[in-house]
Amino acid sequence: MAPSSIALQNPSLGEKSDLSLLDDPQEWSSFTQPDPYDAAQCISNIVIEGMHCAACAITIEDALKQVPGVRSAQVNAASHRAQVVWSKDVVKPSRWMQAVSSAGYRAVPANDAFALQRRTIDMRKALWRWLVAGLCMMQVMMYAYPAYQAQPGDLSAEMEQLLRWASWVLTLPVLFFSCTPFFQNALRDITQARISMDLPVALGIAITFVVSTLGTFEPQGAFGKEVFFDSLTMFVFFLLSGRLLELRLRDRTAGALDALMNRLPQSVERQSTDGNFERVSARRVAVGDVLRVQAGEAFVADGVIEQGYAWVDESLLTGESRPVERAAGAQVVAGSYNLSATVTMRVQHVGVATRFAQIVALMESAATSKPRLAQLADRIAPAFLLVVLLAAGASGMWFWSQDPEHALMVAVSVLIVTCPCALSLATPAAMLASAGALAQGGVLVRHLQALETLAGVDTVVFDKTGTLTLGTMALQTVQVANGWQARDALAMAAALAQHSLHPVSKALVAAAHATEWACTHVSETAGQGIAGCVRRADDDIHLKLGSAAFCGVSPAVSNGMQVFLSGDQGWLASFALQDSLRADAPDVVTALQMRGVAVHVLSGDSAASVQQIAALAGITNVQADCTPENKLQYLQTLQKAGHTVCMVGDGINDGPVLAGAHVSFALGQGAPLALGQSDFILQSGQLGGVLDTLLLARKTMRVVRQNLWWALLYNAACVPLAVLGWLPAWLAGLGMAASSLLVVLNAMRLSRLKEN
Repeated sequence: MAPSSIALQNPSLGEKSDLSLLDDPQEWSSFTQPDPYDAAQCISNIVIEGMHCAACAITIEDALKQVPGVRSAQVNAASHRAQVVWSKDVVKPSRWMQAVSSAGYRAVPANDAFALQRRTIDMRKALWRWLVAGLCMMQVMMYAYPAYQAQPGDLSAEMEQLLRWASWVLTLPVLFFSCTPFFQNALRDITQARISMDLPVALGIAITFVVSTLGTFEPQGAFGKEVFFDSLTMFVFFLLSGRLLELRLRDRTAGALDALMNRLPQSVERQSTDGNFERVSARRVAVGDVLRVQAGEAFVADGVIEQGYAWVDESLLTGESRPVERAAGAQVVAGSYNLSATVTMRVQHVGVATRFAQIVALMESAATSKPRLAQLADRIAPAFLLVVLLAAGASGMWFWSQDPEHALMVAVSVLIVTCPCALSLATPAAMLASAGALAQGGVLVRHLQALETLAGVDTVVFDKTGTLTLGTMALQTVQVANGWQARDALAMAAALAQHSLHPVSKALVAAAHATEWACTHVSETAGQGIAGCVRRADDDIHLKLGSAAFCGVSPAVSNGMQVFLSGDQGWLASFALQDSLRADAPDVVTALQMRGVAVHVLSGDSAASVQQIAALAGITNVQADCTPENKLQYLQTLQKAGHTVCMVGDGINDGPVLAGAHVSFALGQGAPLALGQSDFILQSGQLGGVLDTLLLARKTMRVVRQNLWWALLYNAACVPLAVLGWLPAWLAGLGMAASSLLVVLNAMRLSRLKEN
């Protein structure tokens, strides 16, 4: 996951990139992950440079999908990121990146080392264009002021003409420098027979300049009554002001994601065969290497501390801001920071196998995914722009017979005021801001659409073991059948249990310490138990370990939280275990219920143990002795009754029910990060993340609705005014810039979790 060392573009010289260098599979790790569901496919995350609107996103998606071997492509207009799924046997990255270039844009790896430099250069260019437009606008306004205030006869024809010439000269830098991006993008659209939001803007600017120039050169001609250099420069200044602020706000989000992906160092100190440490590229680190990590450096891989003691910042992975202690023998993870002292570590996982890589993949997926409302807006935008051009032409033709100059300026106002930027940004801007805030709090969003679904949830269903409880069970007592010793029964149970990841199995293995029994022909029934043949010396015994029903145990034997061991002769032993309720569970349940959300608990454990935990948590809707199929049926019953259901599980045996819920959370670290069925992942394992996410999702949808209503009301109010000729071009430009900016600013209110 180290940043790519390829200089795709020299930021200072602007040379074209050699995309063929990215065809080397060794470079793929910097921006590409293998598809977990299809080994022949890869998933690449890239940043698109040069796009400004939803129509651009549609254009890039279409260009990518036309490349043979590209299975799917998603481009997010708000984050300027794209996710491309492609077949490595059919196409190479350079081919589909070239398709983006041919469409008039530029694709770079999402964690390219020069991304920050390019954003800085782009920001400087935007700032200079804005400054030039602002300076010239003020001067042109100063020259236009006498014409607005003078009474008939106050200004001589020569003086009025001189003021027009001065305004024309001052408009040239605005036209040929500040407006360069608009004209370049419009020319690209025309040559490729498509429409983006820059096309009507460029047409409006060009028409205004041509009309005003004709009025300046031929004051007695058809267009000599009035010039509009003040409106033109003011419009450009307002438009650039809005785009500059949008760029800064967007870069705040993009910069945070880039900072995450570039969190790993590009080089590390690795121990050589002679015992000395040498600095090597981070991509050369392999499993088993010994690395030295200085204070202030990030760990480049997952591993274990061999020497030293340090405080480590793991907030990226847990959402917990307080540093944790890590001494010899302790685990450390890639992406965490060594805060205090030099340590040495032995590498256990590198690259895509690290938890850091999994987190980055999830965040990239969220940054490129599109909510349903955003997809609708993106699809509407190109058609809407075509209607805008037709409406502008029709308005101009209507007024042409009365006053050609006025007719052209009406067309300009229509072109400018109807830009659907605000509509396209309304949904993705809000959801991306929320996803960023949740990531800071230790909640990873896999699908932005899930925020919309979660906002409508009225029922939350919790799994018990490992979700409501800590999942760290401890063995309390052992009961055995006549003729058996507790020690032997526990050893046989542990031989079976070591083949399972269930918390109960882990508790039995830990309690047995060691077992002399070997186990073969093992099979596990999710949510029920595990069966197999255990052997010691010449003894072969077929055993079952699990629930009372699975082991064929009479209900009378069952009591509390127990797991049973049975053989061909029937019941052999019962193991009583105890689990602890999560500290924040009662408060979270109470808070959910106070907000009108019904809370249920599902578990495969016995009724007595489930009722005990549910009572402590304050939950009255309880279903025990559930198989995975029973859980799914219970969930579907709630859904058929009209409830929108959120499922919260630990990701070990809750796959079917997590996938079947309207929206789902997975708790824990490790396995849940790779769980494909969940929509949200709680890295810290704190149930408070469920409540925080639900509340933020509701606020997010309120903001989305506010943005959509604003965009619609703005167009409903301004379009008729522009068509009727009552809205001057400069005011149309101000409205267009202000509408987009207001949408983005409103969305940014969601970017801080603690304030929500």
